[in-house]
Amino acid sequence: MQRAKEMNANQREELLRTLKARFEKNMNRHKGLEWAKVQAKLEANTEKLWSLNEMESTGGEPDVVGHDKKTGEYVFYDCSAESPKGRRSVCYDRKALESRKEHKPNNSAIDMAAAMGIELLTEEQYRELQKLENVDAKTSSWIITPADIRKLGGALFADYRYGKVFVYHNGAESYYAARGFRGLVRI
Repeated sequence: MQRAKEMNANQREELLRTLKARFEKNMNRHKGLEWAKVQAKLEANTEKLWSLNEMESTGGEPDVVGHDKKTGEYVFYDCSAESPKGRRSVCYDRKALESRKEHKPNNSAIDMAAAMGIELLTEEQYRELQKLENVDAKTSSWIITPADIRKLGGALFADYRYGKVFVYHNGAESYYAARGFRGLVRI
């Protein structure tokens, strides 16, 4: 079910307060960036603000992790300690979901991300996040899978164990209570 991509003034203000508090609490994620500039971008782009609200409401705890100087965009990643709770128990994509004959999950990571207006993290982006702070010590997260791997039926996921980031493969149709996905949005 697709929700309307609108938020009322109270919802916008509450989300902005939450994002500002998280920004100020986690300055290590965005050294040298100023909240006032981030907030101005957010207020000017209500559709992206809606996407951040979707990330927040599913447990992603989005926060600014970078600023693209070429485009002027701020980049938000899901920074929750574990894979977002409201996005777990999903297979990788629509093709994988349709291939399951029984015990189908309710959704796929790619479809959920598209409905939320966000992108799954790539392996490189996932590793960048892990350099900021270690996440997924008890869970794992689907990441963008190269076409050649996906064509063979596989999909990639990653986690943090034993002091290292691991990238693994699984059948794209698999799903687990402890596997979700992390996303990003550019504003």
